[in-house]
Amino acid sequence: MSDTQEKPQLRGQALNWGERPRTWTERLVYPFEYALFRAMMGLFWMLGLERASDFGGWIARTFGPKIPVSRRAHRNLKLAMPELTREQRDAIVLKMWDNLGRTFAEYPHHDKFWALKDGARIEIDGVEHVKSAVAKGKGGFFVSGHFANWEMMPMCIRYFGLEGGIVYRAPNNPYVDAWITQQRRDHGLPNLAPKGAEGAKVIIQLLRRKAFLAMLVDQKMNNGISVPFFGHPAMTTQAAASLSLKYGAPIVAVKNERLPGQRFRVTAYPEIAIEPTGDKDKDIYALTLKLNQFLEARIREAPEMWLWLHSRWPKEATKGLDIDS
Repeated sequence: MSDTQEKPQLRGQALNWGERPRTWTERLVYPFEYALFRAMMGLFWMLGLERASDFGGWIARTFGPKIPVSRRAHRNLKLAMPELTREQRDAIVLKMWDNLGRTFAEYPHHDKFWALKDGARIEIDGVEHVKSAVAKGKGGFFVSGHFANWEMMPMCIRYFGLEGGIVYRAPNNPYVDAWITQQRRDHGLPNLAPKGAEGAKVIIQLLRRKAFLAMLVDQKMNNGISVPFFGHPAMTTQAAASLSLKYGAPIVAVKNERLPGQRFRVTAYPEIAIEPTGDKDKDIYALTLKLNQFLEARIREAPEMWLWLHSRWPKEATKGLDIDS
């Protein structure tokens, strides 16, 4: 069995208390947070998928808009789409919270989502673009953003019968990370590549085996490159572009939409590519820019489906914006 097929050591299990003193966060905060998290997951599991999703949506839209982080969503919307009125932003933020609550509540029910067979809750459009990428025989990337329930994309890769892995940013709490990691292994893809040096080794191993990687490329990456997003410079991961150019692995861009009744539509778009110039940095920038442009276009189509809570732009860009008008 290869390294990437072996069950990874989960972060929660990897904490070795005997080698260093526990901090108060490690000793009390993480276990307490995890206990609350598991209690919520247990409640959602007992409610069943439909009621859990509805309840999670109600909780999030009831309380989410009232907490301070919601102002970040308003600032991001004001910067990205200044043409919107306050009422329009309010409506988008409310629906964003509803979707986030539903996504959280659906975690214990990932076994109820599948595609490409009877009773599927996931529709897949653009299958021809997936087949075209597979036919190249070089593996590749399925890239997207935090649209709807973003865990659906890896499930679709699995149901196509493709070998693959998920590139992800681990939660701070190692116990929560371990639980979510196991969910992803059981119902998504078996290979997990946390962002960082450890994950980079897994990514390269998978690409050398012509496998496919699911990657969300819409978050701020401090060690990335500055690329325009909604007309403003944003630090962006260049990993997909850099590795695609290096290994000749195609990039298939994907959008996920939430449909009524705890159903989803995952749409694959034509491969995003450029004509290489031989200038590595220039080519990486050009391909990364295309990815940002794809995300921006999809977000404009349905802004309520995207997670506006990220610190996507530098603080200076959103500082001083009047979000009360």
